[in-house]
Amino acid sequence: MYWEDLVKPDGRHLTLYGRNPLEKDIEAPSPFTEPLQSSAHLRWHVLRGQWVTYAPYRQDRTFLPPPEFNPLAPTADPVHPTETPAGNWDVAVFENRFPALASRGDVPSSIVDTAPAAGACEVVVFSQDAQMDLGAASVQHIALILRVLGDRTRRLGKRDDVMYVLPFQNRGAEIGVTLHHPHAQIYAYPTVPPVAARMQEMALAYYGTTGRGLLADHIEAERADSVRMIYDGSQSVGFVPACARYPYETWVATQRPVPNFQELDDGEILDLARALKTVLLKYDRLWNRPMPYVMAWYQAPNDGKQHPESHLHAELWPAYRTRDRLKYLAGTELAADFFAMDALPEEKALELQQVEVELA
Repeated sequence: MYWEDLVKPDGRHLTLYGRNPLEKDIEAPSPFTEPLQSSAHLRWHVLRGQWVTYAPYRQDRTFLPPPEFNPLAPTADPVHPTETPAGNWDVAVFENRFPALASRGDVPSSIVDTAPAAGACEVVVFSQDAQMDLGAASVQHIALILRVLGDRTRRLGKRDDVMYVLPFQNRGAEIGVTLHHPHAQIYAYPTVPPVAARMQEMALAYYGTTGRGLLADHIEAERADSVRMIYDGSQSVGFVPACARYPYETWVATQRPVPNFQELDDGEILDLARALKTVLLKYDRLWNRPMPYVMAWYQAPNDGKQHPESHLHAELWPAYRTRDRLKYLAGTELAADFFAMDALPEEKALELQQVEVELA
């Protein structure tokens, strides 16, 4: 993997990645000339015991621009500068112009505890092709994206104000995507967010009792049961978990418990890319329409400690419940975080298993 670090006119950083050496005369464009002045801040939720981030300037971010002007697509038009340049790059990563986490500026006072919203928010552009979906990319290209996520985790993990790095992708207008161009985001949090913290707590307790990884043992059980497996490769798996909270929810992981992207070897990266591509193709071919989903990658906290209990994995939550209805959070799920499923994981796994796909 090759990369080139650049700086945009407004001061934001841009890194271009490629499978081949990159041109050296590429200039970083930006739709903006002035640095971002506004900043986010945190307020403490007194009943839930967790931080909430506030960034009201995000109301001005780009929202579903017309297809003829995509701010992520490379262009040579100086009248409409974009976020990514022309060149021979394959994947681009730049600082979000409208971050939900940014440590610039003063923190306003409040009757609740406040703090700077330290950390970072980055955008990962999958390709120069504005029409490319992640599942349609080659296995080698998906593997490159996974390597990029590893490099971003490494870089962001060096920061003193980052405790957890979470790559995620929102796909589809139904999910709330505000840009056409296929992309992911990376949030580098100043604290371990609640869901990841709870996962870490469960994994640490299990490891302390058994000396084994919680997810690694669950993967072994899923493989032995076999009825919910979507992809069972030489080093990675994709499956609808027996405890799925969403219809067609799928987990993708390596069989070996690795704490983060940096610990993956080349063989694991390639097989993880095959697993992910298989799941995404099955999603889209299930009803011959793009499946809206949220995908998040969970890894170990960035606290300088060893985490043998942690297991890098992705969780994907599609929006569709049936052919005609969308699945959104219900009252019990949003208010109580107590999910109510009206479909068995085994039924949805069987539907996905019956979808035939070929990996390019």
